[in-house]
Amino acid sequence: MRTIDIAKKAQVHPNTVRLYEEWHFISPVPRKANGYREYSNIHLQQMYIARLAFKQEFIQNNLRKMATEIVRLSGQEKFTESIEAANVYLKFLKSELDYTRKAVQIANKILHEKAVSTKVFTHKEVANHLQLTEETLRNWERNGLYSVKRNTQNRRQYGMEDIQKLLIIRTLRSAHFSISSIHHLFEEIETVEQEIDIHTLLNSPKFKNEFYHVTDELELNIKKAMKDVLSIIAILEKLQ
Repeated sequence: MRTIDIAKKAQVHPNTVRLYEEWHFISPVPRKANGYREYSNIHLQQMYIARLAFKQEFIQNNLRKMATEIVRLSGQEKFTESIEAANVYLKFLKSELDYTRKAVQIANKILHEKAVSTKVFTHKEVANHLQLTEETLRNWERNGLYSVKRNTQNRRQYGMEDIQKLLIIRTLRSAHFSISSIHHLFEEIETVEQEIDIHTLLNSPKFKNEFYHVTDELELNIKKAMKDVLSIIAILEKLQ
């Protein structure tokens, strides 16, 4: 196949095919005596894998890096390792779907009752619980997305309401909300309510509309990504 042929089959611009070769997303392409590239079926399947991997994009939790690793290994014809990477990615997507559904469940629960638990969690415990880095939490705090009480040793002390709010923030970030847009949304609600808490936040009509819309959209996109990964695995198994 010529460049124009494989580009047509993969439904991309010919320049994209050349870029994928340059980035090692597909195997090195041999050339004919006249200098023209000659693509094989393996190259075409690698193009399909790359297109499927990058079809859905997420901001949070290094999902883009995980998708890129699948494509990179495929481009090196390390198909077994690529399948392993795809299965790790699929497991992580399932985890993201669970978090999204959990956020909705918690939001619905908060709308009807306030948290009464007095249990306190450390910064590290919260980061592990939400599968986030401690630096991510610090960054959100520095940007005013949340505030947390500290003990006499100046260590953060998270309560259940703090964790609930962080789960909401995590979900919005996964749905492509920027830190500034989340901050702006919270600020708009705070202009109405002097003391904002998670219960007040979720009872705001504006927030409810935004939150339930983005979680529906996020769940749909994660499901699409999971379907794409299963298609990738099927292609890779044939290439093994």
